[in-house]
Amino acid sequence: MSNKFDAILSDGIRQGAAPGAVAIVVDRNGVVWEGAAGERVIGSGIEMTTDTVGAIFSMTKAITGAAAMQLVEQGKLDLDAPAGNVCLWLNEVQVLAGFDDDGQPITRAPKSAVTLRNLLTHTSGFVYEIWNANEARRQEVTGSPSLFTLENAALRTPLAFDPGTQWEYGTGIDWTGKMVEQVSGMTLGEYFAANLTGPLGMTDTAFTHSPSMLSRAAGLHARMPDGSLVPMELPAPENPEFEMGGGGLQATMSDYGKFIRMILNDGELDGTRVLRADTVAMMSQNHIGALRVKELTTVAPQFSNNAEFFPGEPKSWGLTFQINETAIDTGRPAGTLMWAGLANSFFWIDRQHGVGGAYLSQILPFGDEKSLNLFLDLERAVYASLAS
Repeated sequence: MSNKFDAILSDGIRQGAAPGAVAIVVDRNGVVWEGAAGERVIGSGIEMTTDTVGAIFSMTKAITGAAAMQLVEQGKLDLDAPAGNVCLWLNEVQVLAGFDDDGQPITRAPKSAVTLRNLLTHTSGFVYEIWNANEARRQEVTGSPSLFTLENAALRTPLAFDPGTQWEYGTGIDWTGKMVEQVSGMTLGEYFAANLTGPLGMTDTAFTHSPSMLSRAAGLHARMPDGSLVPMELPAPENPEFEMGGGGLQATMSDYGKFIRMILNDGELDGTRVLRADTVAMMSQNHIGALRVKELTTVAPQFSNNAEFFPGEPKSWGLTFQINETAIDTGRPAGTLMWAGLANSFFWIDRQHGVGGAYLSQILPFGDEKSLNLFLDLERAVYASLAS
């Protein structure tokens, strides 16, 4: 079976899905398969390996969510209390109501307080400038910093809507990271190392590269309009003021497989428990009621295409994962957990069948059809092997 997975990955890379990719498939008991194909940087001759480190961007969110849920278990955070009880600025947040005749933003008070549950489920009203034209316009006219600067001021944006009234992907889990720091007295990276990544043996997962991680890091690439791939770099923030709970981690897929196995095993990995079983069950349920996940419509095509997983299929959100409400033709059943990272990395967690996997490529813009299809081809092969 491993030969089949290896062939799918190498064929996909040969056909231009990415310069290189790493993938892993796990079940409750361990690693089913892991493999790598292609190059860390196109044209470099340096092979992608299973211990290659990449920027996982928003695959960070699930880990930050797990950290927050540990603190909910301990009574240090409350899912439904005003988040402003912990991060005081959230008591001052306003809703962007439009723009005046001079093009300046008009704001009003929100009709309800932002809660941790709102932040974890993208129903808070915090949005990303990449996918929200009004927020991009507000940043431009006010000279506000982009999130990529990692300045605290970049998080202090108005809400796009009243909390709990809509679903829109955004910076809520960066604010969740701030809440974890506030109640723990640690930086987010310190908290992860002490309570999640450390106990789970995720030694190659961090907000900054160790020397060893740097020596194994893959480079970012841009998919050009003609389909070709060229190396690129995102400028590093000069003075980062926070660790981005919504998208800042560097990691290997071997490490991420450990996180997936912990979720498959109801909060425990190889005898080490980091979450209660009932907490993981709650995290895996829909927490947005009748609201549904919608397409991410780009206003920054260098960073993202228009993107939606399984268009036409209803999708809800847990704490903090996308959940497909119906069975998908890859073989994944309803209730499966997933999400992704900006540079076209993806994961899924099927608690019903006890399998999951993760895939890393390093390509912008997000929603790269070729790279996503390679991930889905691997997923299909997993379910075909379960059925045989």
